[in-house]
Amino acid sequence: MQYRDVIFAMVALALTSVALAGVVYTDAYSQTAKAEVSGVRALTLVASGDQACDPATMWSSNQSGTVQQ
Repeated sequence: MQYRDVIFAMVALALTSVALAGVVYTDAYSQTAKAEVSGVRALTLVASGDQACDPATMWSSNQSGTVQQ
């Protein structure tokens, strides 16, 4: 009985991992993750008081020194 539970748990874990990997590698997930990152960045800037609430004025610079919106 205990071996059957272990086997069932391992099969369930393997199937869940495959399903999660399938979701992560879709374009919809990638686009959603990018939107969430930009939203968190904007929220952090507004909450810290460093930036105004207008998203058009939210600029950031990357390591190469170029400015991005």
